[in-house]
Amino acid sequence: MAGIMAEVDQRTNLVGENRMELLLFRLGSRQRFGINVFKVREVIQCPALTRMVSADPKVRGVANLRGQTISVIDLAQAIGMRPLPDEAECFVIVTEYNRSVQGFLVSGVDRIVNLNWKEIHSPSRGLGRYNYMTAVTEVDGELVEIIDVEKVLAELTGITTDLTEPEDYSELTERRIRVLVVDDSSVARNQIKRTLEQMGMECTLAANGREGLEILQGWVAGGNKLQDYVDILISDVEMPEMDGYTLTTAVRDDERLKALPVLLHTSLSGVFNKNMVQKVGADLFVPKFNADELAREVNGLLESKGLI
Repeated sequence: MAGIMAEVDQRTNLVGENRMELLLFRLGSRQRFGINVFKVREVIQCPALTRMVSADPKVRGVANLRGQTISVIDLAQAIGMRPLPDEAECFVIVTEYNRSVQGFLVSGVDRIVNLNWKEIHSPSRGLGRYNYMTAVTEVDGELVEIIDVEKVLAELTGITTDLTEPEDYSELTERRIRVLVVDDSSVARNQIKRTLEQMGMECTLAANGREGLEILQGWVAGGNKLQDYVDILISDVEMPEMDGYTLTTAVRDDERLKALPVLLHTSLSGVFNKNMVQKVGADLFVPKFNADELAREVNGLLESKGLI
């Protein structure tokens, strides 16, 4: 297992090149699933777990890892599959999402694969709202499902989108501020949308960077002015077809789009991402998800650009 993770720290140069590395794993069947290596801290044999009587059944227990207590979630059960067998036969993928650390119980870990985001596609819209995929890809001739971890965590923790800080956003309503929200997670898109609508803003939604870019290009086709359609772009970083860094670069390289304020809003965290914000020309980086913080940062960015 140490061999699988030994090179993870050397892979940060893939971000910003529309590439990613996927850790492949299984959940008690032949089907393989994937998670972005950048979210993974380590992979370990499942340690002894302490059961929590009041916890959601999907939480198999808590473990103490180097002085930090983390919840271990049965990922199979969390996405509607049969619960995994005895923990002693399983592994835990320790991850960091949305400023929290948690472990996901899996039956086996395969390997890391290097992919271009163009090889990763949005799932069929026919799957409906109850599926747990943000994307699919093909490895060794087999389908790999990339799990919407943000949806799993939102269902377990009940992340709130309500604004609690007393702020006056009436000017946003008066100005009819319009936002293009780009995120591959339907849960994340709607979290952002609900927060912004409380501020009086109007939202257009896109499921990945390529779709977002096509919307922007469609708005300015035929000489139309971008400011007649949108005032700010809020984008995730990790997305099928085209990631948020590549989307930002494309916006900055297009004379018709380059003045658009861009805020990157992602569950990826750390100094590295702030450096990438500067490299690709985004205006701001905000880690997911705190409704009040997102509202403050969006309002501040609009003020700095003279839009309110």
